[in-house]
Amino acid sequence: MPVAGIRPGTPEQPADLVVRNAKVHTNDPGRPQATAVAIRDGVIRAVGEDADIAALVGPHTRVVDALGRRVVPGLNDAHLHVIRGGLNYVMELRWDGVRSLRQALAMLREQAERTPPGQWVRVVGGWSADQFAERRLPTLAELNAAAPDTPVFVLHLYQSALLNKAALRAAGFTRDTPDPAGGQIVRGHDGEPTGLLIAAPGALLLYSTLAKAPTLDEADKLDSTRHFLRELNRFGLTSAIDAAGGFQAFPENYGTVMELARRGELTLRIAYHLFPQTAGQELDDLKRWIDTVRPGEGDEWLRLNGAGENLTWAAADFENFTEPRPQLGAYESEFEKAVRLLMENGWGFRLHATYEETIRRDLAVFEKLAAEGLFPQGNRWLFDHAETVGGESLDRIAALGGAVSVQNRLSFQGEAFVSRYGAAAAAEAPPLRAMLDRGLTVAGGTDATRVSSYNPWVALHWLVSGRAVSGRRLAAEHNRLDRAQALELFTLGGARLTGEQDVKGRLVVGSYADLAVLSADYFTVEEADIAHIESVLTVVGGRIVHAVAEHEGLAADLPAISPEWSPVARFGGYQASPAPGLAGAAPGLAGARQADRVLEAAAASDEQYAWRLARGHAVPGQSAAPQDPCFL
Repeated sequence: MPVAGIRPGTPEQPADLVVRNAKVHTNDPGRPQATAVAIRDGVIRAVGEDADIAALVGPHTRVVDALGRRVVPGLNDAHLHVIRGGLNYVMELRWDGVRSLRQALAMLREQAERTPPGQWVRVVGGWSADQFAERRLPTLAELNAAAPDTPVFVLHLYQSALLNKAALRAAGFTRDTPDPAGGQIVRGHDGEPTGLLIAAPGALLLYSTLAKAPTLDEADKLDSTRHFLRELNRFGLTSAIDAAGGFQAFPENYGTVMELARRGELTLRIAYHLFPQTAGQELDDLKRWIDTVRPGEGDEWLRLNGAGENLTWAAADFENFTEPRPQLGAYESEFEKAVRLLMENGWGFRLHATYEETIRRDLAVFEKLAAEGLFPQGNRWLFDHAETVGGESLDRIAALGGAVSVQNRLSFQGEAFVSRYGAAAAAEAPPLRAMLDRGLTVAGGTDATRVSSYNPWVALHWLVSGRAVSGRRLAAEHNRLDRAQALELFTLGGARLTGEQDVKGRLVVGSYADLAVLSADYFTVEEADIAHIESVLTVVGGRIVHAVAEHEGLAADLPAISPEWSPVARFGGYQASPAPGLAGAAPGLAGARQADRVLEAAAASDEQYAWRLARGHAVPGQSAAPQDPCFL
């Protein structure tokens, strides 16, 4: 039907979808701004002003009025554990975005009551104690009080995990369970495990414990992944590079996204990596994969991008910033064999490397192979993380044709990083400006779901502001990006890592029709409000995959979440809160926020009264009396 004065005509090739009356940021220097985009057959056919695009509207064209909102290219997370995250999403209680420990524990308590016998309550990443008003972790006593009978597993970054007594029993931990290499089972005076597991510094103990929890059946894995992809679409994500990871075996754990791709049901484009799972078997895994698949195989929805983010386990430098930097043993011999095998067979790769000391050792291996002509050779390769990489190493990366993928891990781990390495080191971690000044390809990601949140706007806020979720500004002014630069890392940056920069990351004719209509204008909102942006309309390949607010109903509904007791079915995913500036807030939102604060204050008063009552400073049955002696 006609929309705001546009009347259907009979163009020779009418658009399938037109988004008009928008503030379009194209990422194209030749035409940086527009007001309308026309899409046909999943590809952008025209970008321009509303009047220009009107000629492409036919009788069956869907016309979406963006109502003056900002439109950006679909976001691309260059380091997201999307496959593993999808397999587990509906079983996890997400504390992403929760602002107080009190609320987090209330969610956990309710979920424990809803969880059937034999199942666990799992809080797995996406949050930090620094985001809570209380600035602390839950105690083991609080977990046991909240869930006396249901196993509870709470993962905190790469640092630790908390288990209640029921989870210790379910996981089989006893006084006789030995500490694994790189991990610590904290014990009480009686020698029994307390429920605290520490990555010291390796996270294998944390993840192997989580792996003991029940898994979903195949049908529920499909639904879980569908709902996780739709949750990512909620924030304007249209592409991601899966960084593989531990407990993600190929091909077994890739079957779910492959089946969704076969059915045409993916709502996110995925380029995936392959990660050897067993120490001592890495070369055998790589050889088998090289004989089975090749980078680039697949299509624009699901394709292999290379190996990593580990090639050999011995070369991984785990980053629990509350622990000293790991002192790696000799790993170069097997590592060189793995890199040689990949480069000789046309495989790119990505490498987990947090510390400058590790990066230097890796580069020495690459330079040895470069003397034989294997670097640079056109195979895409990159370092992930690189928080403490130095300028000389960046020069060497550039000379070898490498790239860097950075994540906002310091949003969540920044306070721990400062405590160990100091504010000056945190100001340059990672050295974004030095990377860009050298002309390196730099891409932005989150490293979700077991450390940072999957919300890309939290990461974009960090790139722009340099602030951790605690509110503390970590990054030096010269090491922060302007908003266009940050957005480019989350659009074109990821596209360059997969060789798709000609069809992805910009809104230009011939590119994939991937875009997001934003809830607030990224380029003009207050800096603090960036982290609160969401998408009101997300389009992938010309298909509307997420639609809320004035566009409610334009995206197909998903099946109900299964199982019924799923934490996501009750609480949803990321816990959004009103932006500090309330920019673009709906009428009444400020009042609702004020009411929430009154309730929080009342709850805090109740807690204070209970504390006084327990210590004999109040009389049972009487209301809390003022404690100021002026009123006595």
